[in-house]
Amino acid sequence: MGDYIGAIDQGTTSSRFIVFDRAGHVVSVCQKEHEQIYPNPGWVEHNPDEIWQRTREVMAEAMASANLHPEDLAAIGITNQRETTIVWNRKTGKPVHNALVWQDTRVADYVNELAKNGGPDRFRPKTGLPLTTYFSGLKIRWILENVQGVRELAEAGDVLFGNIDTFLVWHLTGGCNCGVHITDVTNASRTQLMNLDTLSWDEEILMVFGIPKAMLPKILSSSEIYGLAQLPSVMDVPITGILGDQQAALVGQTCFEPGEAKNTYGTGCFLLMNTGTRKVDSKSGLLTTMAYKLGNQAAHYALEGSIAITGALVQWVRDNLGLIQKSSDIEALARTVSDNGGVYFVPAFSGLYAPYWKDNARGVIAALTRYAN
Repeated sequence: MGDYIGAIDQGTTSSRFIVFDRAGHVVSVCQKEHEQIYPNPGWVEHNPDEIWQRTREVMAEAMASANLHPEDLAAIGITNQRETTIVWNRKTGKPVHNALVWQDTRVADYVNELAKNGGPDRFRPKTGLPLTTYFSGLKIRWILENVQGVRELAEAGDVLFGNIDTFLVWHLTGGCNCGVHITDVTNASRTQLMNLDTLSWDEEILMVFGIPKAMLPKILSSSEIYGLAQLPSVMDVPITGILGDQQAALVGQTCFEPGEAKNTYGTGCFLLMNTGTRKVDSKSGLLTTMAYKLGNQAAHYALEGSIAITGALVQWVRDNLGLIQKSSDIEALARTVSDNGGVYFVPAFSGLYAPYWKDNARGVIAALTRYAN
């Protein structure tokens, strides 16, 4: 068995591959950004082929820079941006459309339509989630209804759905040549299609959303052997762990006891608290979600507070306003003034998440006076 572990971290803005030694020290890391695509206001897309290409590149480069070979790795784990939705052709491996990113708000009309019968919490008892644009299920429906010919292919089982974890595992394990079509409970819990009690796809919700079960991956635990990688840089290394990015942070910070919590500052900001093997319903606008399920052990649940845009605001200031050249310049710029003059920015580019769940909210700069410059 190899002395190292590899981790794929496929995030909203970049892909990383990190190699750790037995003591948990980082031996090698490679990171590359991918394009953010904004076809319309409130729409956010990624090119799945570019993400797969970047993932292959960072794996190969991180292994080469540390002079490591596949036999040096004991296993590979995957953590990924959650809810981002890809539908691809099983026979060609090609996506039928760009990935719809978790921040994308184009399904707001579906949300309003479904909320008319049963309100925004219609599916919360089963899924722990309110009706909102955030989750994968309605994004799948949008692709089925707006990309010609895809629904027929889906019903025949010829197109596959996956969040990023599923898409990467399928490609890593062979793709069109017997690639494994699976997901873990944490990612499945963010589709709004999985029943939190049974940990399986919910037939009633699939019927209401109009999603053929044939296109969905098999739901497995967060820690087991899913398959063997088939890339030259990691040939035959077992893929043994999958956690959605925020749950991966919860596990990485060893929050294994009920009541332990972590906060992540990244593209967005996410607070997760372990509630143990008990599913806790929030009365304060938090999400009830999966924390993790390790092998055959009981599933653990969590409560989550989510903010869509935090670190991504810095990227927006860089790319859309051109006020800075690189993200790290933001702090130096902020330090050039003594205070904010009472001005503040609410970056609700994708609506307001917890606790409000207002899909129609948008970014606002408030409290401007003539003092501001």
